[in-house]
Amino acid sequence: MGRGCATPLVPCASVSLLVQKFGGTSVVDADRIKAVADHIVRTRREGDDVVVVVSAMGRTTDELERLAHEVSPAPAPREMDMLLTAGERISISLLCMALIDRSQRAVSFTGSQAGIVTDTSHGKAKIVEVRADRIRDAVAAGDVAVVAGFQGVSTARDVTTLGRGGSDTTAVALAAVLGARACEIYTDVAGVYTADPRIVPEARILPRLSYEEMLDMSATGGRVLALRSVEFARNHGVPVHVRSSFTWQPGTWVEEEDPSMEQAIISGVTHDSSEAKITIQQVPDRPGVAATIFRALADELVNVDMIVQNVSNVSQHTDVSFTVPKEDLPRALRVMEKVQAEIAAAGLSHDPAIGRVSLVGAGMKSHPGVAAQMFEVLASEGINIEMISTSAIRISCVVSETDVEKAVRALHRAFQLEDVGGEA
Repeated sequence: MGRGCATPLVPCASVSLLVQKFGGTSVVDADRIKAVADHIVRTRREGDDVVVVVSAMGRTTDELERLAHEVSPAPAPREMDMLLTAGERISISLLCMALIDRSQRAVSFTGSQAGIVTDTSHGKAKIVEVRADRIRDAVAAGDVAVVAGFQGVSTARDVTTLGRGGSDTTAVALAAVLGARACEIYTDVAGVYTADPRIVPEARILPRLSYEEMLDMSATGGRVLALRSVEFARNHGVPVHVRSSFTWQPGTWVEEEDPSMEQAIISGVTHDSSEAKITIQQVPDRPGVAATIFRALADELVNVDMIVQNVSNVSQHTDVSFTVPKEDLPRALRVMEKVQAEIAAAGLSHDPAIGRVSLVGAGMKSHPGVAAQMFEVLASEGINIEMISTSAIRISCVVSETDVEKAVRALHRAFQLEDVGGEA
């Protein structure tokens, strides 16, 4: 993998490999692309081999999606993937040109050329294999390999895309397969914060998080790292460094939990207003009903998150509520209308105006009372809790969408997350 190795399959002890991923804001225009190229050249001069993963420039993907829907109200998924992958092709070729102008050999690869093999799901494909021989060969030859993120080739040999945040997943997958010492995710923020700094100006950067904490933060609204990329990093033990491509300063390291260190009670407050709640009313309380409901949704590829079932009443009926992504709400309602008739439920309602607020922290496992304090804080702010979900290191509450920002600020203040020496 490194320069001077007898074979590209055997890493050199004296040379390490970094995978660096640059998001759309990092390569938004020619000046930013040249700044990224300068940084890559500096990294090479410091002795590291580099594989780069690049997103489409700025909002190119959004513009291509808009254009597709102007042409067709329901674009064919296969052709949509073919269209969207054009954005990353532009980025990788321009970045290689900038690197070559700086006397740094570089070669670009599309997802398929890089060996990113996926399943056959268009729009949200999952990586099933990475055949990185061409990348290894390029690095062994002294080149910077520049790979198009967000895309691959399916087992049916069609171009596929990995969904939003797919470039993060591409980068971590390559880091795992290539044995990189770290995967650096460069973005427009300086790292992972204790809360969204647009809502809480006092939020601070977290220097280190465990994979489990980052997974829960990503799953509950933290938008810095894509959930699938964190899962890949955890499963393969890839250290991830989130940092800014505007300041180049150290940011947040995401890696294995250090058992020798005392964990923060709460690491951060996350929020998400992208879900809707569905309630099936007066469901007969008998074995198999829940399986019928959620199998129907799974068969239609509707992702269900939080689920709450009320205690059965005297008539042996109960209400079942759950949340789904807002983009899946119309499909989920169509499914539930059929299920409602099938199971003889009394009614069906939905609420798109909800939001979720979550506390995440590894130290929660050994500190009782976090849930009670969270509920007390929300009550003191006059915020009604509609649903509750917990894990070993997370507590989530569904509240009205209009209360989300107030809840985030109140919880951040109550748990003293702005202070390094506070409860967090």
